[in-house]
Amino acid sequence: MLRNAALTTLLARQSLQAASSSVNNEDLDPLRLNADGTFQISIFSDLHFAQDASGSGPDQDRASVKVMSDILDFDPPDLVVLNGDLINGEDTYRENSTHYIDQIVAPMVDRNLTWATTYGNHDHNRNINGEGILEREHMWPGARTSAMINTTMSGVTNYYLPVYASNCTTVEDCTPELLLWFFDSRGGRYYQGGAQPNWVHSDVVEWFEDTNAALVEEYDTEIPSLAFVHIPIHATYVFQQEEGPDKNYQPGINQESVVQQGDGWCAEGDDSGNCSYGDQDDPFMRALVATERIIGLFYGHDHGNSWCYNWNSRISDMTITGNGINLCYGQHTGYGGYGDWIRGARQIIVTREGLRNNTVDSYIRLESGESVGRVSLNSTFNTDYYNSTSNQKTYLSDIFSAGSLIQPKVFSFYSSPLILSLATVMCLSM
Repeated sequence: MLRNAALTTLLARQSLQAASSSVNNEDLDPLRLNADGTFQISIFSDLHFAQDASGSGPDQDRASVKVMSDILDFDPPDLVVLNGDLINGEDTYRENSTHYIDQIVAPMVDRNLTWATTYGNHDHNRNINGEGILEREHMWPGARTSAMINTTMSGVTNYYLPVYASNCTTVEDCTPELLLWFFDSRGGRYYQGGAQPNWVHSDVVEWFEDTNAALVEEYDTEIPSLAFVHIPIHATYVFQQEEGPDKNYQPGINQESVVQQGDGWCAEGDDSGNCSYGDQDDPFMRALVATERIIGLFYGHDHGNSWCYNWNSRISDMTITGNGINLCYGQHTGYGGYGDWIRGARQIIVTREGLRNNTVDSYIRLESGESVGRVSLNSTFNTDYYNSTSNQKTYLSDIFSAGSLIQPKVFSFYSSPLILSLATVMCLSM
């Protein structure tokens, strides 16, 4: 057993060294629609690697890798989005905190897939920081995560990615078909420091507005866009509290109260817990609704929620009126983090025809292989009737027995036998 463990650890290190010695993600091909005009995005949310690292954590992490691997085989995407809380930074050591990235990205590296990341509140913590995670991501081929603004309060993962037509050979001569915006909602703690604010900072909002305006001027058109952030915005909280998602008009699980950007912070910046919310994400929300042709904002953070809502009006006493942007949860992907809701990933299906109408389709692919919550995020969402989503649960005890992989009870099928892939090496060497 020890010899096998040593072998797999050696193989993992050799794989990492080989990858890091030759990676240059600046040379990645631009993202393009497929020849049939489609583009699929798979969103993994709240993986929470390294939780309880001295206890059940390694089993949780192996199970999470299995979820990711299976979903990528069920639904091979054109881009993977890791939408925050990759690593439980409070449970790691400074010297190895970012090494968990090697296991997280292994399913994509194995399949020659490309990915982009937002960081969440657990990725900003006492023994880990976003800059270190970003550096570690780029030791592997396929990482598109970036930092386009660097101020004291900006966080890290604030950037955009253009998606071009399939026949675009020289991107300098093409107008993007789609823009993908990524925002760091921060939170958690500063590295070796105190509490960090948990909202998209005004510096980032200004960068977003200026950058988008420059793109509109450059291409002489408003380009359809999707946005990703880890922590939900205040409008999501107000909608849930005042109206609540309907199981057939906003299908998905609705099992916990929204924890919004700015939660626990006073407007003056005090995080003593005496304030529930202080309008800190107001500039971000105003920028979103002022941006034409932004189709959806996708987030995680609340593991027990997976519904969407079309924000097309004023909710309750909010002073901001929605512009039709769809606000969507993902699905809790990881076996780390709280809750036993069945793991999965939100899928986004982009079509060229849909983009003309500011529409994308979406559903949740579960670890069982089942798809649920299939919707069209269009101008009539909120009034279109859909099948409801059942509240399924899965448990680590169903997946691992004495350290061995077994078939979960909820699964209708499982994957092919293990092979010594990068993902296998990374899991075995934990």
